[in-house]
Amino acid sequence: MGLLTIGAFAKASRLSPKALRLYDELGLLTPTRVDPVSGYRLYAPELLEQARLVAWLRRLGMPLARIQQVCTLESAAAAQEVRAFWAQIEADTAARRDLASFLIDHLSWKDPAMSPTTKPLGIRYAALSDRGLVRESNQDTAYAGSRLLAVADGYGSAGAPAGAAAIDALKRLETGGIPSGELLNVLEDAVEQAKRAVNGVAGPGSSPEEAGTTLTAMLWTGSQLALVHIGDSRAHLLRDGELFQITHDHTVVQSMVDEGRIGPEEAVSHPQRSLLIRALGHGADGTTDMRLHDVQQGDRYLLCSDGLSTVVRTEEIRRVLREVGEPEQAVRELVALANGSGGPDNVSCVVADVVELQQ
Repeated sequence: MGLLTIGAFAKASRLSPKALRLYDELGLLTPTRVDPVSGYRLYAPELLEQARLVAWLRRLGMPLARIQQVCTLESAAAAQEVRAFWAQIEADTAARRDLASFLIDHLSWKDPAMSPTTKPLGIRYAALSDRGLVRESNQDTAYAGSRLLAVADGYGSAGAPAGAAAIDALKRLETGGIPSGELLNVLEDAVEQAKRAVNGVAGPGSSPEEAGTTLTAMLWTGSQLALVHIGDSRAHLLRDGELFQITHDHTVVQSMVDEGRIGPEEAVSHPQRSLLIRALGHGADGTTDMRLHDVQQGDRYLLCSDGLSTVVRTEEIRRVLREVGEPEQAVRELVALANGSGGPDNVSCVVADVVELQQ
């Protein structure tokens, strides 16, 4: 078969002549020959496979620069790159879905306090932070109050003040009511203040390694809990005896699991399991996850740093949360479990129970 005209090649590859001209200019899909008189582009049939790949990747929404990179790879590596790209699209979509869910819940939810038959609920809470058995200092911060629950795991030379600064910035949420319809804006403003506070710890011109922190916090609204999360500290919910992780780790290893590059079992011992892709700090991606949780009487929430979750099995965490009645005793036992497993890191825990208020 001879060379194909641009029209024939466009029809066979399902790319428009306009797109083919653009891809030629970008060096993405170079024609085999250009007629010196007419300027017509002519394509060898062997280029159809690459052109069809370009067409399908464009339908996925992949940027042209990334398509150009994929086209230079061997099949296996190209497949991996497409998998990684799509995992990122799904992560971005999930973040938007969470925000949409937050807005839908917030706009459509009716406060049960309006009903005379609804029993008022509150939270009973405790927090504990421990240096562990190996680290020389404690860069974790744990806080529990009547409205705010929070854990921050600082990193870098100024990690401890960075984590403390992030939580201090949120403590203003403890006082004063939140006007109807303002919850999302209030949370967003508080997170921005936390970011500024963390950046202020290291000072201008500092490197990303000098001060940063994770932040996992929940705000009690009187009938719901609003979650703010970034990094690899975690929030769990114990409901009806079952334990659910309600946050998603923002780590390199978790992204590798999401993309199918490694399995969950490999992630547990992976050497990069603590490398963050999102955090509060200079140069870090500070995009936080936010969502609302409708609560039930009897719910128990756990917020913890990775000093607990990386060394204590989920089954053991669930056992403590199920069997230990008081939050104060629960946080002590969880910290003791982490230290009993070697205590390689700082460990912080917040336990909060949703209880009926006595009238």
